[in-house]
Amino acid sequence: MFRLRKQRWGAVVGLATILWLAVSCSGGAEQPSSAAAASRPQRAIQNKGSDTLVNLALAWAEAYRQVDPTLQIAVTGGGSGTGIAALINGTVDLANASREMKDDEIASAQANGVEPIEYVVAIDALAIAVHPDNPVGELTIDQLADIFTGRVTNWRELGGNDAPIVLLSRETNSGTHVYFLEEVVRKGDPDNSDIFAPQTLLMPSSVGITSELRRNPNAIGYDGLGYVDPAHEKLIAVAAGRNQPYVLPSVATGLDGTYPIARPLYMYTAGEPPPALADYLAWIRGAEGQQIVAELGFVPLLAP
Repeated sequence: MFRLRKQRWGAVVGLATILWLAVSCSGGAEQPSSAAAASRPQRAIQNKGSDTLVNLALAWAEAYRQVDPTLQIAVTGGGSGTGIAALINGTVDLANASREMKDDEIASAQANGVEPIEYVVAIDALAIAVHPDNPVGELTIDQLADIFTGRVTNWRELGGNDAPIVLLSRETNSGTHVYFLEEVVRKGDPDNSDIFAPQTLLMPSSVGITSELRRNPNAIGYDGLGYVDPAHEKLIAVAAGRNQPYVLPSVATGLDGTYPIARPLYMYTAGEPPPALADYLAWIRGAEGQQIVAELGFVPLLAP
């Protein structure tokens, strides 16, 4: 039986400051065949997928120009599902995902002649955020599950104001949505079939969640730590369970494992990568690439 091959976590050395620049999305045209990613000359890399990873991917691509100015790296978002579908179809070289590939996606890839290889490239502390005026500052995983399933609908039930809870979520194509559903709404229980409450507002991007949190004092949402603006959003300290410590999300608490909602971020290739792509992935998971991870508010990889 086919099993997805995984490349394990790389070492990290220190932190550094980078200039934030936009990267031009130039590169070779996509070829709609299952063998396209394997056969495309690797002086151009097509990279697509997770919106959580897109800012990191842009920063990596821009910084790598100093390492290899002859290599063009085109980066686009669209969500984890979009990137994985493009990898399966052979129209990208590198898929970004904020969740692992599903069994049916792996099966579809294999049926199309693609054997995905998984690379963990960073860790993300998934932050829970509310409006700065909301008096609630601590929640357990159980309480979050009750909130997002609609079992709890008023902030008063959680020690807050007498006001309805407005739920914000990423769209279903988002790997962040899938992770939150499985690990928070369903509390990591594979037999749990709970779903988001029907009144949940599905946002197409991190910007949508941030904008709604800024204007709505009754809203609660979740997002990658690197996309949260503490000046305009209040972070919630989360406890894994009753009588467990409440921990705020940060690079430090994501790295030491004390924050209970942290997840790996992934890149996938279609089989063993060609030399140029392999070099790029090694650079991302090495010291310089991981310095950028920390600079952008994500969590760098643990040393093996």
